[in-house]
Amino acid sequence: MSQFVRAFLAFDIEDVAVKKKLEDVQLRLAQTGADLKLVEAENVHITVRFLGDVGVGVVDKVFEQMKKIQFKPFDVQISGLGVFPNLNFPRVVWAGIAGGSVQLQDVFTQLEPRLRALGFVADQKGFAPHLTIARVRSARNKSQLSDFVLKNSRYDFGSVKAVCLRLKRSELTPRGPIYSTLREYCPM
Repeated sequence: MSQFVRAFLAFDIEDVAVKKKLEDVQLRLAQTGADLKLVEAENVHITVRFLGDVGVGVVDKVFEQMKKIQFKPFDVQISGLGVFPNLNFPRVVWAGIAGGSVQLQDVFTQLEPRLRALGFVADQKGFAPHLTIARVRSARNKSQLSDFVLKNSRYDFGSVKAVCLRLKRSELTPRGPIYSTLREYCPM
C-alpha cells in the first residue's frame, strides 16, 4: 500500500431525489454535444477542503481536528448552474449552493487553521461552495454548453441535509476517480 492517500474533506449528497435531478441535468448537458466528463452520481459531493497527497500517518491527525469542528446538521439548498473559471473558458460545470453556504463557510473557516497547524498549505483558491457535476475537456460545442448553463442558471435541484463531514480518499483510475470514506464526523 502507498505511503500516501489523495484526500479531501466533504459532505456527500445522499438524497435520492436530488441525485436524480443532478443526473437529469447531466444527461441534458451531454446532449449539448460539449466535450464533457460527467461526474458519476455516487461521486457528487460538496468539497470543503482538498488536501492532496496525505501521509497515511496524518489521516488520524486530520480526523482529530475534524472532531473539533462545531456544527449542527444543516440544510443545503442546491440551486443553479455555472462554470469555472468563466463562460468564455469553461473547465468545470457546477451546481450552486443557494442555502447553507454560511454554515459551509463556517466549517471551512474552523478547519483551515487546524489544517495549517498540521502543515497543510493555505488553500489559495479560497472557498466557493459548489458541486462539480462535469469537467470540460475541450472547446467543442462551447456555445451550446454556455447557452444551456445560462438558461439553467437558477435550476432548483432541491435540498439536502449536511450531517457528516467526511475525510475521503480519491483513488485515480483510467476510468475516473473512486472515492471512499476514510473517517467521518457526525456531531449530534
